[in-house]
Amino acid sequence: MEIVGQAQHVRIYIGESDRWQGKPLYLAILEHLKKENCAGATVTRALAGFGAHSRIRTASIVALSSDLPLIIDWIDNPARVQRVMPDLRAMVVEGLITVQDVQVVAYSHRALRELPAAAPVHDIMSREVHAVHPETPLVTAVEWLRDKVYRALPVVDADQRVVGILTDGDLLKRANLPAISAQKGLSRAEVRDAMLSIHQAGFTVAQAMTPDPITVTPHTTVAQAVQLMVQHDVKRLPVVDDDGRLLGMVSRVNVLRALAEPPVAESRGQAATAVPATSVDAVMMRDVPAVSADAPLSEVVEAVVTYARRRVVVIDEQRHVLGIITDGDLIERATQAERPGIVQSILGRQPVSRSHHIHLSQRSAAEVMSSPVVTVRAEASLMDALQLLLQHGVKRLPVVDAQDRLVGLVGRWGILQALGPIGDEA
Repeated sequence: MEIVGQAQHVRIYIGESDRWQGKPLYLAILEHLKKENCAGATVTRALAGFGAHSRIRTASIVALSSDLPLIIDWIDNPARVQRVMPDLRAMVVEGLITVQDVQVVAYSHRALRELPAAAPVHDIMSREVHAVHPETPLVTAVEWLRDKVYRALPVVDADQRVVGILTDGDLLKRANLPAISAQKGLSRAEVRDAMLSIHQAGFTVAQAMTPDPITVTPHTTVAQAVQLMVQHDVKRLPVVDDDGRLLGMVSRVNVLRALAEPPVAESRGQAATAVPATSVDAVMMRDVPAVSADAPLSEVVEAVVTYARRRVVVIDEQRHVLGIITDGDLIERATQAERPGIVQSILGRQPVSRSHHIHLSQRSAAEVMSSPVVTVRAEASLMDALQLLLQHGVKRLPVVDAQDRLVGLVGRWGILQALGPIGDEA
């Protein structure tokens, strides 16, 4: 799970003696948040306090059995908070729940000290994995992908053997569900209608998943896993045991985060392996489509669908970066009338000029771009670029020269291929 950037802080005030279905309420809430695969929560016991009944509770030596106030803090992405909040409101019969927007700067599970090429996948894989079955209703799986709890769902049979994988890309390509896979900017009514339609159609995961995915074992080396990702052009691989049963997932981001950890010598005094300090200029893509801020929407769509990376940079007359537009941005920010045509163009990689069925408004690039944009200097090291990518949760960065003019684009995959420790197993 990833929580970096905009999030929400939920704070729940309850009493120590409050209960839910025979167990302490605070424990029931924690178990429910864990069941829903939320990021994590903390319970704090107050020294003293009073609430709506105006009775002061204290933890003094003469009143150890008092019903002290408890505070549960939970920080997660807004979509997941919205999904779980109705359950919490039903559980907290007496109490107080507050929600406020926060910015998450960093969220990590553990630190890896070094990543040699021969390091096993076991050291970096994600173990918090939610699996679905082929017969699982697609609407249920969509709920998991909608709020970005997970980027992909392994599909397993009754014996927990991996038989497929489901991603938001599968929803877009096979189930034609752009309104779900790119739901930002959509009204609640649009999301509800899309969910209702797939529920009524009775679609199952089997109809949208990618069958027989490439898998690795915990003992597969990181270098071998990366080679498989490159060879098959995938972002993540299920990790299975010798019988094909699911153990976890390893992704490009797992590898990049491990590489981003500062090298630390082992306790036995062995020197840590250093990462080569290659510059961004050496690996960046130089052929980057760019449009002006007043470019019409039709020109933007044309540029996005004809470029392999499916994004376009918005620049001014001096080539200073003003914004960036991805295929996801186009789908998210399209009007209800525009969305079907834009999705058709993106899926078929069909320029607008070749279709008479795509009708776009007169909006400009400035109205659909994401701004401001994080950029990186061409002379910056790959490690600096990698830190920026992970910190801001983006896949690619526009590269600028000393005058802040656009000169290229660098992404996670290019950095991953260029960094030394996973490129040589010898």
